[in-house]
Amino acid sequence: MSESNLTHTVLNSFHRKLGGKMVAFAGFDMPIQYESILAESRAVRNSIGIFDVSHMGRFIIEGQDSRALLNWIHTASIGIDMPLFRARYGLICNEAGGIIDDAIVYKLADSKFLLVANAANSKKIFDWLQIWISSKYPHVQISDKTKELAMIAVQGPYAIEKVQQLLGVDLSSLKPFNIIETNILGSMGFIARTGYTGEDGVEIMPLASVAELLCETLVRDGAAPCGLGARDVLRLEAGLLLHGQDIDESTNPVEAGLKKFVDFTKDFCGSQNIQKPQIASNKYLIGFKTEGRSLVPRSHADILQNGEIIGHVTSGGYSPSLDTNIGLGYVQNRSVVHQEQIEIDVRGRKINATVVEIPFYKRKKP
Repeated sequence: MSESNLTHTVLNSFHRKLGGKMVAFAGFDMPIQYESILAESRAVRNSIGIFDVSHMGRFIIEGQDSRALLNWIHTASIGIDMPLFRARYGLICNEAGGIIDDAIVYKLADSKFLLVANAANSKKIFDWLQIWISSKYPHVQISDKTKELAMIAVQGPYAIEKVQQLLGVDLSSLKPFNIIETNILGSMGFIARTGYTGEDGVEIMPLASVAELLCETLVRDGAAPCGLGARDVLRLEAGLLLHGQDIDESTNPVEAGLKKFVDFTKDFCGSQNIQKPQIASNKYLIGFKTEGRSLVPRSHADILQNGEIIGHVTSGGYSPSLDTNIGLGYVQNRSVVHQEQIEIDVRGRKINATVVEIPFYKRKKP
């Protein structure tokens, strides 16, 4: 896609002023890095970094049937007992149980919710919601807030402290996977204690008109601007899956190791075709690390055991936190166990690797 056809977030000029290296991603013109991917990754692990995630879809879903609709299309429990201002991560599946997207649902009021979808799937999710509104849940209104509200992830061990100082808002009682509506530089917006890095932090959703000022102020106060490259490194270290790479419509939540985000006690779209946890699956997700800093395993590389191909890599890269290469991949029929040795075929060269638990990295809690 040519640069002229790419969509710009409200922070595009901010990225360019800071020297961001821009690339096409999910139809958007986005920064892959500023200083360097490794420097930005280390800033988030050790201090504070900010990411523009305004390309992700943001939909307000409200009305008499809004909760029932979300409880049907989302694998987590969006029941009447879901606490106000709580967020729940889960999967949106098709009728066959394949993962259309992974998404977070935030409860803003008894019949009002915010759904955040991945950028590449935003239109697909909007259309999917409309299908079920037309056929099953007519009393729902959807408002696309993607352009009206920006979305900025502020992540790292000093993220909460810095945001509190900057915005003058007390976040001490904001627990993980909760959201508040508050004043952000003179306009109402949302702050959620969520993220995609494995670190503590928040995702701020201010009005688009104040987004650049917010980012400029954070950077001036010491936050490192970070691009998609660092975000991918950090999410891989944290064992967080990327839709379109680690999960897609050919994968169900059990195969992807995401059954803890599925409420098997309820009926939801695809539930009848998703294998229950006690039933063996045809494939399952593993994590692995290589011996030393050898060739980097990439998506689609073959996974071998005893000379036979047993699966393929979906994500791989160098981990600055562990100083070794790590990766995710699917293998067949539970053919390997933790600490077992495998090989990765990297451009015709066999690299020794060990199956390890996911996540690879866990942050130190204070």
